Amino acid sequence: MGRPSRHVDSIVMLREDLDAIPAYVPGAHLPEAVALSSNESPLPPLPAVRDAIAGLAGAANRYPDMGAADLKAALGRHLDLPAARVAVGCGSSALLHQLIQATCRPGDEVVFAWRSFEAYPILARAVGARPVEVPLDGEHRHDLPAMADAIGEDTSLVIVCNPNNPTGTTISAHEFEDFLARVPESVTVALDEAYAEFDLSDASPSARRLIDSHPNLVGLRTFSKAYGLAGLRVGYAFGSEEIVAALDKVAIPFGVNALAQAAAPMALAEQDELRDRVSLIAAERERLAAELGAVASQANFVWLPASDLAPLEPAEIAERLAGRGVLVRAFPEGVRVTVGTREENDALLSALRAVRGGA
Repeated sequence: MGRPSRHVDSIVMLREDLDAIPAYVPGAHLPEAVALSSNESPLPPLPAVRDAIAGLAGAANRYPDMGAADLKAALGRHLDLPAARVAVGCGSSALLHQLIQATCRPGDEVVFAWRSFEAYPILARAVGARPVEVPLDGEHRHDLPAMADAIGEDTSLVIVCNPNNPTGTTISAHEFEDFLARVPESVTVALDEAYAEFDLSDASPSARRLIDSHPNLVGLRTFSKAYGLAGLRVGYAFGSEEIVAALDKVAIPFGVNALAQAAAPMALAEQDELRDRVSLIAAERERLAAELGAVASQANFVWLPASDLAPLEPAEIAERLAGRGVLVRAFPEGVRVTVGTREENDALLSALRAVRGGA
C-alpha cells in the first residue's frame, strides 16, 4: 500500500512559518546611476588581485579546495591564530547563518540591536529561532545594558554589530567587556566586524583581542567592504576551535569559490594599500557627514535619521534621489548613504539639495 495522499491547497511541504520571514531587500541598482545604496567599495580590486582572478579563468571546470587551506593559512597568519581557529564562508552573512544553525534550535532566541543589519531577523527565523530586537539608544548606538537584560533562558546567540549597520555608530571596548561579563558562558556572542577596517577611533572592541579570554565569543569579518571584493563573496570567522569546527560542520560544501580563495590572500597582503584606501573613504565620509549633518560614523556610510529629513519620509527621499540618478538606501528610521568617490558624493550632495529644496 502506498503512502496516504493528503489534500493541499497550494505547494506541498513548504513550512507554514515562511510567511513570517521577510525577504532580504538588496540595495537598488539602475544603469548609469550613482550607486550609494549597498555599502560597496567605489574602488576596484587591486591589480594583483585582478591578476590572481584572471589566472584561474581557465580552471573554472575544477572544484575549489573545499577546506580553503591556503586562505585559512593566510588568515591565520594575519590574525596570529592557528588555522583551526578560522572558518571561511561565502561572505560574513553566510558564516552568521552557519553560526545560527550551529547554536540555535527551533524556539531558541537570537538577541540583537534594532535597527541593525537587515539579515539578522531573516537568518534567525530561517532556522526556526526567534529574533529578539532591542532598540538602539537615543544616540543610534547599541544599548548594551538593555541587550544584556534581554538575555533569557531561551537565548542561544547574541549579535553585536560594530560599527553598526546602518547607523555607523560604535561602542567602546570598555562597554563591550562590561557587557560580556553579564552574558552567560552558555550563550554565544558574535561580534560582527564587517566594517571594522573603516573604524579609525581606536576605542572599539576587538574580537581578536578578546576571544582567548571569552571562549563563547566569535568574530565575523568580510572581504566585501574595505577590501573591495563584494562580487566574490568571501568572509571569515574566528574563535575557539569548538566554534570553528561547528561552523565547518554546517557549511555548504565548496562554498568559497576558487576565485575568492585566490583573490582574498592577495588582498590581505596589501595592508598598506588597504590603509590608503580606507583613509580616502574616511576623508570623504567626514566631508559627507559635515555637509549632510549626518550621525558620526566609523563605517563606509553615513546615516540620516528620519527626524532630520522631515517633512519628507526616508522612502520619499530615496525615490526622489533615484529620479535624479542617485541611489541610496531608505529604512523606516532613516536613510543610509554609502560613501563613494568624490565625484559620486558631489552628485549626491547636489541631488539632495535639489530634493530638499523642492520639498
